[in-house]
Amino acid sequence: MKHLFCTASAFALSATAALAGGVDRSGQPIGVLFEQGTYAELSFGSLRPDVSGSEVFPLPLPGVGGFDDSGDMAPDFVTFSAAFKHDVNDRLSFALILDKPYGAEVDYDDGTGYFAADSTATLHSFAATAIGRYKFTERISVHAGLRYQELSAKAVVPFVNGVDPSTGGGLPGVPSPGTPYEAYGKQDGGWGYVLGGAYEIPDIALRVALTYNSRIDHELDTTETSALGPDFETKTDITTPQSVNLDFQTGIAPDTLLFGGVRWVEWSEFDITPQAYETLTGGASLVSYEDDTYTYTLGVGRRFTEQWAGQVSVGYEKQNGGFASNLGPTDGQWSLGLGGSYTMDKIEISAGVRYVWIGDAETQAGPAAPVAEFEDNSAVGVGFKIGYTF
Repeated sequence: MKHLFCTASAFALSATAALAGGVDRSGQPIGVLFEQGTYAELSFGSLRPDVSGSEVFPLPLPGVGGFDDSGDMAPDFVTFSAAFKHDVNDRLSFALILDKPYGAEVDYDDGTGYFAADSTATLHSFAATAIGRYKFTERISVHAGLRYQELSAKAVVPFVNGVDPSTGGGLPGVPSPGTPYEAYGKQDGGWGYVLGGAYEIPDIALRVALTYNSRIDHELDTTETSALGPDFETKTDITTPQSVNLDFQTGIAPDTLLFGGVRWVEWSEFDITPQAYETLTGGASLVSYEDDTYTYTLGVGRRFTEQWAGQVSVGYEKQNGGFASNLGPTDGQWSLGLGGSYTMDKIEISAGVRYVWIGDAETQAGPAAPVAEFEDNSAVGVGFKIGYTF
């Protein structure tokens, strides 16, 4: 049953995690803690999304609006993770996990006539988590650790480019003469922690693990250029949200494993509001979310021989409704994943593919709501992992 669990957990970097709510990328897994002995792994994931929409509200300004299409605004990207785990003795073990827990890539095509044309944005992160596990018995254990995380961001939003003289603040999506808005937030580091516990029955490959990931606060030195002036030096507070992962697996037949999980993330507390952007838009956020998200996964794995195993899984995240950000016009998802692994002595190689049906979303821009609809979008993700037991 061990190899089946490895197969099931190999795809944290595939499309389900990478298109989950907010700017989730990895899902912050800790499954490496439950490997036997000294173990190391390296994982890669690649996602090819296709996200496009159309204007539904022609903005009443010359050259702006007209029911134009956005074009594909979500570039392809690659991510990775690495982990090392070691048993100190038969009760105590520790692991080091490296990943990119959060991220975003936005690139609206130029020349489409769409109101957000030529807008770009990126959010990059890197995290190192040192975590230990203590087994009270063969069935009960706890785990805890510290996480160091780095975060940086930048954005170019041409449709926020002026100041409304009657209010002292502009309206996003309603341009007036001025300099297009740009911001660059320099890399900043912050600390958080991880707490959890697990219950296991090894004879039937049962494991239920609950893990809490704390929020991490960042203060990015930010350079903003806009109608307010060039190189406006500010500070932007960004807090990556707290989350809870509930993961389980259990044998349901010889060489057959049922697995799944639920991930809750407090995205309702996530907000990016640079100071000049807030002034220009009369208090709007560059990126924010109204609702928390719950992401569900359920799958079955089967070992066919001592070397070969496979799995199939489905993922779901409900649509919350309301208006999505123009820098992240998606809402909910369904996904289907297939994968397999091959074990050769101390080496295990896993690979998988996942197709995602992205939930439809509406966006707004200032007084126009909705201003655009994003429908019938999808993504394809692939994942690859190599693990070695020493």
